[in-house]
Amino acid sequence: MGEPIADPESLVPSFKLDRVLNQDQAGRRAVLYGQINSQPAILILERAPFPTSSTYLSCVPTHLQTVKNLGANDVYFWYLACSRLQSSDTPEEYADLKINLIYPCSEQHLKKYSKQGVRMVEETAEIYAQKIRPYMLQKREQGRLNWVWNIIEGKTEVEDVIYRTPKGRDGDEGFLLLPDLNWDRKTIEGLHLLGLVERKDIWSLRDLKKKHLRWLKDMRAKFIEATVKTYPELEADQLKLYVHYQPTYYHFHIHIVHVALEAGATQATGKAIGLESIIAQLESMAGDNEAGMDAISLHYTVGEASELWTEIFEPLKRDGASRSQ
Repeated sequence: MGEPIADPESLVPSFKLDRVLNQDQAGRRAVLYGQINSQPAILILERAPFPTSSTYLSCVPTHLQTVKNLGANDVYFWYLACSRLQSSDTPEEYADLKINLIYPCSEQHLKKYSKQGVRMVEETAEIYAQKIRPYMLQKREQGRLNWVWNIIEGKTEVEDVIYRTPKGRDGDEGFLLLPDLNWDRKTIEGLHLLGLVERKDIWSLRDLKKKHLRWLKDMRAKFIEATVKTYPELEADQLKLYVHYQPTYYHFHIHIVHVALEAGATQATGKAIGLESIIAQLESMAGDNEAGMDAISLHYTVGEASELWTEIFEPLKRDGASRSQ
């Protein structure tokens, strides 16, 4: 486990660009690969939402550094412009970039954030048991969940936790809620929270069984209640809860977002599955309390650079093609 960085704000100015990995979300997000102190790093730049301050917004049109007209038609005009407007009193209030840093980054991070083709795959119960489950175990044993354990054990981000069941009281049924790193923590329509379970035996939705239904329903209710209590401008029906499959990391977690949050790739079909849909599927399953999500087929997308594709699904595709010849 790495030692905490004494001055994390010094890292970003030290970043030295090697190459651009990707640009997405209509050019509003750039993923850069480079070095910090001779160690590999990934820097993710995103355009931040506009501040809501009327003082700031009223000054924007008159303080543009450059304005270039791109065209005009009747009453419609469109431009490219450059704004350098900031307040010397509270510059953080008018920050126009949101930055995520992964440092030092791994080869796995590099593959994840690089521009790549995408494939739709079918993961049967057999493929899950024989191929995917061992792959998940391998990833967990590589120690990439240290940051999750830090949160669960109360070592980091303690002040960010919105809700937590009393630590240790509920045994395997404990959980906590905190802001996701992709949220700017200001824009309510961009709200993105993360629910983490304390137990370590559920790696993904594949481990959910009928016996977990009461726990899942209670967790959903507690997450919604805590969210609307923390952000009173929200109502329960303005939230949606989902899980990813495949997830980025193999420790069960739930995403809670505003329904108006722009549905990018992480909320798309083939990546996100509604928590309510999972609960309904478990409720309708035949069998006893041990019946679960490991017995069904799932369709989802994988990147062509990911190990899931190169080591599992592409070889399966080749084998299938060779048998049909």
